[in-house]
Amino acid sequence: MKILYHHRIASKDGQYVHIEEIIKSLKKAGHEIVLVAPSMGEQQEFGGDGGLVSKLKSMLPKGLYEVIEFMYSFWALLKLAIAITKHRPVFIYERYNLFNPAGIWAKKLFGIPLLLEINAPLYEERKKYDGIALSRLARWSQNYTWENADIVFPVTNVLAQYQRNIGIAETRIKVIPNGINQDQYIEKQYANPLPVDTQDKTVVGFVGFCRQWHGLDKIVKLLAEPGNEKLFFLLVGDGPAVADIKATAQQYGIEERIYITGLVGRDDMPAWLGPIDIALQPAVVPYASPLKMLEYMATGKAIVAPRQANIEELLSDGENAVLFDPANQQDFIEQVSKLVSQPELSESLANAAVRTIYDKQLFWDENAKKIVELGTRLAKDGRDYQ
Repeated sequence: MKILYHHRIASKDGQYVHIEEIIKSLKKAGHEIVLVAPSMGEQQEFGGDGGLVSKLKSMLPKGLYEVIEFMYSFWALLKLAIAITKHRPVFIYERYNLFNPAGIWAKKLFGIPLLLEINAPLYEERKKYDGIALSRLARWSQNYTWENADIVFPVTNVLAQYQRNIGIAETRIKVIPNGINQDQYIEKQYANPLPVDTQDKTVVGFVGFCRQWHGLDKIVKLLAEPGNEKLFFLLVGDGPAVADIKATAQQYGIEERIYITGLVGRDDMPAWLGPIDIALQPAVVPYASPLKMLEYMATGKAIVAPRQANIEELLSDGENAVLFDPANQQDFIEQVSKLVSQPELSESLANAAVRTIYDKQLFWDENAKKIVELGTRLAKDGRDYQ
């Protein structure tokens, strides 16, 4: 069938991975995807920041930028109308964004079902971290979009509570965690890209954009403790904390036992996960379904992650991971130390993490099946699906 996929992501970063993988799985199942999205995002290499959009955001007053965001919805509505008229898709699948009611307008105008993927409560998130000038418009756009979607797909049950709080019926909320590309992460072998021999070492690894509050400099200090001479730290990514990590390693004279890759392309990520024995998830917002955590699980890593509700939807302390108090950075280091000193526990947790992927069917292909099933029912039943 034809499915219209609508999003407003201009950058090509972690959030774009979700888009790309769902589209890939839908196509794999034989469906035709009609994509309505900013062309600049599609044309970038992985790691692109959105180009002109990012420049405008940094240069313009916050209120003016938000007006432009909202006005883009009218352009998006025109593109959606052209695509719907030309292709007659069965339903719209949209990745939610703030100030972007265009998909809902198109749904109402053409009488076509809309399924909404929600990865974050963006009004609350942006208000907390960036500030919002047009607060009433932003809140309205979020509530209006959520309330008028036929089905909402929050990625965690914690996130689903935000939809429940504004009165969305439970029958319209379907929690679907992020997934894994099975062919890429489980059923394929890769050559080790690490240009350091770690065969006799325990590799502690972190994947992502590292910040100071992650506490990764303390991992370097852990390497320097007596008895940890066979510990190695692999950081797959970049970020503002890299300078401190390098300085700490130099201070303790252990530069040879850390390796920092810098930005790594998506296709190369599975290979870089290979050398890791203990994988770190030092911090995460309380409503997310972290993609790297799923990748750790799929590739059989012993995981150290924060003890919070969204994480505990997939991980259980002592069963398929060890969890630490997110308010206690020393607990984070102690849990890492526990796994370093107990390799048999690490192996047991790693095996259980892989089993969890299968037990919970945390695959993009499975997510695509659920999307198609619900979208088809909505189209057939006139959006009265219960």
